[in-house]
Amino acid sequence: MLNNISWNELEDLHSSGTYLKRDIQIIRGEGALLWDDNGRRYIDCVGGQGSANLGHGHPTILAAIQKQAADLITCPELFHNPVRARYQAELCKAAGMNRVFLCNSGTEANEGALKIARLKTERTGIIATMRGFHGRTMGALSTTWEKTYREPFLPLIPEVTHIPYNNLDKLRDALNPNTAAVLLEVVQGEGGIHPAQAGYLHAAAELCHQNGSLLIIDEVQTGFGRTGTLFAHQQDDVTPDILCVAKSMGGGIPMGAVLLHERLGDIAPGSHGSTFGGNPLACATGLAVLDVLQNTDILQRTLKRGTDVREYLKAHLNEQSTREVRGRGLMIGIELRGKVAPVLKTLQSHGVLALPAGPSVLRLLPPLVITDEDLWQAIHIIVEVLNTHAF
Repeated sequence: MLNNISWNELEDLHSSGTYLKRDIQIIRGEGALLWDDNGRRYIDCVGGQGSANLGHGHPTILAAIQKQAADLITCPELFHNPVRARYQAELCKAAGMNRVFLCNSGTEANEGALKIARLKTERTGIIATMRGFHGRTMGALSTTWEKTYREPFLPLIPEVTHIPYNNLDKLRDALNPNTAAVLLEVVQGEGGIHPAQAGYLHAAAELCHQNGSLLIIDEVQTGFGRTGTLFAHQQDDVTPDILCVAKSMGGGIPMGAVLLHERLGDIAPGSHGSTFGGNPLACATGLAVLDVLQNTDILQRTLKRGTDVREYLKAHLNEQSTREVRGRGLMIGIELRGKVAPVLKTLQSHGVLALPAGPSVLRLLPPLVITDEDLWQAIHIIVEVLNTHAF
């Protein structure tokens, strides 16, 4: 309380109003658990909207933050920095790419990718997909499908075409001599957890290259272990020209990146920039994230546990409440027969925090460090709620 007003009321009084907040105040986290101001514990299946793959308070990340904060927090890319140099090298190696532009978010990464695609191809057309989500700044918003996000801000950038996802015939028809790039997610996240079908991304890359266009893969949500491999496209036998990442790459510290294949070369000086991009604090945490993901068994566990969870949900959810279970790794979507909003509210009352992915899809993004006990407790609660409540 402050001057007889609650912290929730104070936040609502001064916030911009762009967020519909839930009736809960989170004050502490540990691993895959969160606590509210009343001391109640919740199992976190929101995972920072995909930015907390390694959970809350991970000791390796905390140690990296504390050490780097004592040395140097910020250093613009006007100057060389050893932490940045090491991180760029490690990230490029892990992604199989040659160069990287560091920024602060997924939207920024996608904005940068669109600029680079136009710069490198000297073309202006962009192809994106229906149900795709790539951000809310003007360029990224132009490639985002949801009309309620786009229409209030028209006109957006021109020459953006949206085609059905997983449809190679429509992609082939849409490509033309002015197409600079095709922008695809490996799993459509905000659009309802729709994974790429077998062979789709590989064939899309071939069509792009035949047309002289670039393939941009958006792994903002799927990257850094979420689907059971470091990057989800590694499961699809495809090498993008440009790879966009963010969210969990900084362990909760804001961070994003545009990774470039060697065939693109470097980018002309002054053509893009970011004040905070590549700051040493973010790079140090990024190194810690890579260390955990590459030197433990967390990826293998994520792949197996994701498969086990999806199979369990398919076997135990009744057809009266659910239509389909989809996903990869611990990126799971449950398509409901009704609206997801009341389900989220009921789950919260039972101690599980989850996300929507559109109006009728329940999205689960638990931290990959979640214990088996907490993971299965959450899954059993979800099954009970969906099977026994009318929504």
